[in-house]
Amino acid sequence: MIRKTCIILLTTVFGLSAQAQETTKKSEIPLVYEVENSGASVSPVLPTKAEGKKVEALPDPLEWSDGSGRATNFKDWWRRRGEIAQEIQHYEIGRKPAVDPSAVKARMDGDTLKVDVTVNGQTLHLSSLIHYPKTGEAPYPLIIGITFPPMFPPVADRPIATMAFSERQVNNYSQFGHPAGRGNYEFDRLYPELVDNGAYSEWAWGLSRLIDGLEQLGPEVTKIDTRHIGVSGCSYAGKMALFCGAFDERIALTIAQEPGGGGCAAWRYSRWLNTQPDAEKVEGLDNTDYHWFKESLREQYAEDDVAYLPYDHHELVAMICPRALLMFGNPDYVWLADPSAYVSMNAAIKVWQQYGIDDRVGYSIVPGHGHCQLPEVQFPELGAYLDRFLLGKDGVDTKVRIAPDSYKDIELEKWVPNWR
Repeated sequence: MIRKTCIILLTTVFGLSAQAQETTKKSEIPLVYEVENSGASVSPVLPTKAEGKKVEALPDPLEWSDGSGRATNFKDWWRRRGEIAQEIQHYEIGRKPAVDPSAVKARMDGDTLKVDVTVNGQTLHLSSLIHYPKTGEAPYPLIIGITFPPMFPPVADRPIATMAFSERQVNNYSQFGHPAGRGNYEFDRLYPELVDNGAYSEWAWGLSRLIDGLEQLGPEVTKIDTRHIGVSGCSYAGKMALFCGAFDERIALTIAQEPGGGGCAAWRYSRWLNTQPDAEKVEGLDNTDYHWFKESLREQYAEDDVAYLPYDHHELVAMICPRALLMFGNPDYVWLADPSAYVSMNAAIKVWQQYGIDDRVGYSIVPGHGHCQLPEVQFPELGAYLDRFLLGKDGVDTKVRIAPDSYKDIELEKWVPNWR
């Protein structure tokens, strides 16, 4: 049984919206979609810094970009989510281009999925070995691990297939080694005009093409149930899992393990942490790896100017709604900015709460283990999310809110207003 939160959230701040209960039944809200981006046609207001307004607390994730109201009814969420997607691409990561299905050609070579994507006369090749479970029956749910297949016992013990997304087949920007610089990778051959992109838009693009290939071939060929796909990763790959899950609505479950700054953590709160006396620095907008993000993000919104960003990363997290998200933290590593992730997650949860489905999102921030070494104490949370959102089991407790007792001192009300 999942451990209950060690922090009691005040219902006056984080209570379930009565309007959400009245307007949309929980059973009517999908767990996953058949399209990559339902809000692709949305065109939000995208102000320059000079045109924008300074917002010190986290912005209201439900407020329309033109300030005309809020997406309080679930039937409008697709449009608000589309606005957030455009904002994050515009200010932070660059464009994730749409791909016509005719540009994708997939085949199986034994148990290896091979996908060719041809754009502008250039072809990019993706390849990933599928590891099938020894139990259960096809078609199987699938978890796509970033760089490596997920090897956690809760995954291996279940009838779930796994595969890895080798992000270097798209763009090998990394904090390791010496990258060649923007514009010199496989993605850039197809889209030379997107030279200013950060890597996270391109990595998300690549993982989506693997899903294209799985859908094109179908379960008879791949043995994969494309309605039950998860994505997971840790550290910089935890950020990648978050971006991939946020920007592809065909992903039913996102598992972001220790994603650090630029992942679930809010840029604003991380900036505040770094300005405190004698602070041990955390990863924030000013000091993250800018192979991953647009250089213009730092040029325009560094330091206190972060308050002019029209969004923050609680809205990146919220893009996954109404689908499922589980975030794992590790407060032993200060650089990961887990207090900021805690603030951001609690802000994002209010979107799921608005629609009456906050049992589809959770966080577990637990010390006492190495970086990217999921401890046994967190296995129950992971198992619960796998059982419910990939294996379709009913009656599973997935309302996970676990954080250190010290986080009770964080002034959530200051950073997460009671938006109305």
